Amino acid sequence: MKTIHAIYENGVFRPTTPVDLPEGSEVTFEPRQGSEPASSSPHLKRIYELLSQPMDTGDPQLSERHNQHQPCFHSPL
Repeated sequence: MKTIHAIYENGVFRPTTPVDLPEGSEVTFEPRQGSEPASSSPHLKRIYELLSQPMDTGDPQLSERHNQHQPCFHSPL
């Protein structure tokens, strides 16, 4: 059987690719920690910090016009 890569989240191993096993199959494996998760990169942490900060654009009405340049996807009547 091929190697299955998974991410451990909230007490569950979640495969990162589709797994060719019948539903409900019981498996046994020996976990080996792979590379460091991308989310723990110091660069990404700094980017997330910057993106989570409020931004002063100098335009008090910006939130009212946030969709101004977005395509309109109305369903036909």
